[in-house]
Amino acid sequence: MNEGSVMSDAYLSGMFLAYLASLLGMLSPGPNILAVIGTSMSTSRAAGKALALGIAAGSLAWGLLTLLGLTALIALYASALTAIKIAGALYLLVLAFKSFRSALSVTAAPAASLGESAGRWGYFRRGLLIQLTNPKAALTWIAIMSLAMGPGTPLWVGAVVVLAAFANSAIGHLAYAIAFSTEPAVRIYRRMRRWIDGALGCFFCFASYKILTSKS
Repeated sequence: MNEGSVMSDAYLSGMFLAYLASLLGMLSPGPNILAVIGTSMSTSRAAGKALALGIAAGSLAWGLLTLLGLTALIALYASALTAIKIAGALYLLVLAFKSFRSALSVTAAPAASLGESAGRWGYFRRGLLIQLTNPKAALTWIAIMSLAMGPGTPLWVGAVVVLAAFANSAIGHLAYAIAFSTEPAVRIYRRMRRWIDGALGCFFCFASYKILTSKS
C-alpha cells in the first residue's frame, strides 16, 4: 500500500512537471504563436481561432507520436533514455537562452500573419502544417515526455500528459487569438513582455536541471 502510494506520488510529480513544461513551452514565443497573433490582429478573430485549433491538432499528433515512440524505445533500450534526457535538457536551455535574450531586448519581435485571407478550414490546415513542420514542437515533446516517463512508467501516465498538453495548446492558442484581436490586451502584453520572458527563461533552466538530475 505504501509502496503503491510512493509510486503514485512519483508519477504525479513527473506529470505535474511535464504539464507545467507543456504549458510554459506553449507560451514560449515561436512561429505558431506569432502566426496566431499576427492572423488575429491583421485578419480576424475567427481566422486566428481556426489557426489555433490547427496548431493544437498538430500538438496532439506530436504528443502521440512521441509517447508511442519513446515508450517503445525505452522498452528496448533503457540506456537510450539518457540520450533523450540530454537532448531534451539541451533544448530547454536553448529556450531559456532565447527567453532571456528576448527579456533583455527593448523591442518585441513583430507578429507575422499568414498573408492572404483564407477560409476557416484553410487556416486550420495552415495551423496544422505550422505545428507538424515545427522542429521546436518535436523537441519540446521529447523534453515533456522525459519529465513524465521512465523505465516502468505505465502508458496511461504519458496519455494523461498528452491529453493535458493538448488541452493547454487548444485553450492557450485560442486565448492568444481572442486576446490579440483586442487593442487593450496588446498594450498590456507589450508592457509585461520582458517580465514574462524572464520568468519563462528561469523555468526552462529549472526543467533542464530536473531532467539531467532525474534518477528514473
